[in-house]
Parts: sequence; structure tokens; C-alpha cells
Amino acid sequence: MRFLLRPGWIALIVGVLAFVVACYTLLAPWQFDRESERDAAQRAIDTANTTPPVPFATLVPGDEVPADLVWRQVSLTGEFLPGSDVLVRLRTLDGGPALDVLTAMRLTDGRTVTVDRGSVPAVDRGIPTFAPAPTGQVTVEGRLRTNETDPNSRPPLRDAAVPQVYAMDSRELAAATGLTPLSGVVTLSAGTPGVLRAIPVEVPTGGAPFTNFSYALQWITFGAVAIVALGIFIRLELLQRKGTRTSRGSLRDALSGRDEDGPDGADGPGTPAGSAGQDAGAAAGEAGRSGDDRAGSGRS
Repeated sequence: MRFLLRPGWIALIVGVLAFVVACYTLLAPWQFDRESERDAAQRAIDTANTTPPVPFATLVPGDEVPADLVWRQVSLTGEFLPGSDVLVRLRTLDGGPALDVLTAMRLTDGRTVTVDRGSVPAVDRGIPTFAPAPTGQVTVEGRLRTNETDPNSRPPLRDAAVPQVYAMDSRELAAATGLTPLSGVVTLSAGTPGVLRAIPVEVPTGGAPFTNFSYALQWITFGAVAIVALGIFIRLELLQRKGTRTSRGSLRDALSGRDEDGPDGADGPGTPAGSAGQDAGAAAGEAGRSGDDRAGSGRS
């Protein structure tokens, strides 16, 4: 087993062990966590679907949408603020590129809320046209959402007629318009005043149920396969080295003149060929002398 101390084998073993550790401590747990998050989001959606809308102030008395109330249905009464539209880039609609339209709404209690009025298809050049928000006091219904986060922290684009951002985030609307909305977003429901193409109510991570769970099982399997494969490689190396030693022993026997015919041959195993010839010559000489003695006895 000393061959395992060679640099190549050490690198292989370290690489396999690192991969196995990553599978069991990082990759598989990561997928299990994603599956748990998906299940929690789906349960929240199911609960919200069976709960009728309640006034926004009842669920959000402060300046932030509680994370445990995401997807709950609420009703808001107030006025959409003109000139507060902001487009969210990199969205999808019916499998194609789209933009979401964020508009600020001033509630009757004086607070400002970021409202996602829905999606519009993207165009090749310029800004797509979309219906303006209704004027005057209106009552709308929607669902509570927490802020998204742009992983690249890109600033708003202000070189177009309507500012554009990269996340459904009240902070992005604040940066683009100078307003101070509370933290969180309300996505309008279908059929409510001011809605464009309502955003589907679905788990943000997407995918079918148990998808991430199956991915986690795959990583666990990959880790086990890596260990088994390493054991097979070591076993094959041992067998190869054992076969090499056997071949070298046979070559030494042949070079030393040992007979490999076995016990049924003329010479026993390990008897040198020269010694066998000398023994045969001695036996022939003895037979000749015996014949001469018998012949002499006959003449006498």
C-alpha cells in the first residue's frame, strides 16, 4: 500500500475526499434547504388563497411588510402618484421577455406603498407602452411581497423616459423617484383597478415539487459513487502490482534453470538441468560395467 503515498495518488485521494465532503456538507444540504423554502412558500400561498383580503393597515401597521405574511391578500385605498412609474427589467411573460411596472400609491393614512401593477411585453427598442394608473382615490387588492434584491447591485437606468431597475424592490423605486415608500411591495390581483397583466401566484424558485429533493439525493449518490470508485481504483492497482510480482518471479525461475514441468517430469522441480545429465551418465556407466562383469564370468 506504499504506492498510495505517491504524489499522484495523494492528489487523487484528496480530490475525491474534497468532492465527497462538498456533496455531503454543501451541495446536498443546499438542495434540501431550497426544497424546504419551496414547501414553506407553497404552504403560504395555499393559506393565502383560502383567506379573504383584509385592509393593508391591519397586516402592516408599521413601515415594513412582515416576512411571515408574504402572499397574504390585502386591500389598499389611496391614490396612485403620477410620474412614479418604474420598470423592472429582466422579467418574463408567456415565456418571452417582459418588464414589470412599479407605481407608488399614497394611502389614506399618509404612507406610500410600492405597487407592482403587473407585466408588459418587452419591445426591441425603447419603452413599451402601457396603460397609466387610474387617477383619484381607488381601492385595489393585491398580495404582500417582500423586497427582491439585485445580486449585482446595479443602479437604476435613468436615460429613458421611465426609470428602469433590476429588482422588484421598494428601495429601487425610492432611488429612482426620490419617494420614501415603506419596505415591501404589493402585487395587484387580476381584475383590480390599475392592473396590467397580473403576476402569477407561484413559488418564486419554480420547478415541480420535490425537484430540489431529487437533486439532493443525486449529490448524495455522487458522493457515494466517488468513494466506491476510489476503492475500485486502489483494488485494481493492488491486483496489477501483485500480477507484476508473479510475472517477475516466473522470469527469475526460467533464468535460473528451474523446471516448471511439475513432479511428473523427468526432473523434480528445482533440479538443475546439468545435475540431471550427470546423474543419467553415471547410471549408464554403471550399467556398462555390470555388463562387462557378466561377460567375463561367461568366458571363464
